[in-house]
Amino acid sequence: MGTSEPKGLTHLDASGNAHMVDVLAKEVTHRRAVARCQIEMSETVLSAIGDGEVAKGDVLGVARIAGIQAAKRTSDLIPLCHPLMIGSVSVDFEVAEDHVSVTAQVETYERTGVEMEALTACSVAALTIYDMCKSIDKGMVISDLALLEKTGGKSGTYTRN
Repeated sequence: MGTSEPKGLTHLDASGNAHMVDVLAKEVTHRRAVARCQIEMSETVLSAIGDGEVAKGDVLGVARIAGIQAAKRTSDLIPLCHPLMIGSVSVDFEVAEDHVSVTAQVETYERTGVEMEALTACSVAALTIYDMCKSIDKGMVISDLALLEKTGGKSGTYTRN
């Protein structure tokens, strides 16, 4: 942390102004983050997704591509995120009785982590599912967005309890 940054608030300078954190002195390490969210929906929507009967097409296939693309574009969406060379992104789905879980994993070799990229991938994948299925059920709810794990960097490993 630079000397002009208040302790604990790395995106603010001494005057309280937002700024991008200087990561040039940080070591390049393998960084990995896993995030998850879920989208609750009716049995009708789950059935339509499973049977391939959603009018807009392959819901989970399109949502996977949207999540991958979102991870790569995170710095365009979150103002103080650093643009990163993403090494890999995976977006996976688990269909349950009343929801679809979305899990994203992002990896890179960089000076800063990929937590925001994993969270953004989950969010956009879930939003894509909503968009493609809203004609069937506008009452879907996206919830429980959380970082599950991150590795690499000075702060080390984090695992959500």
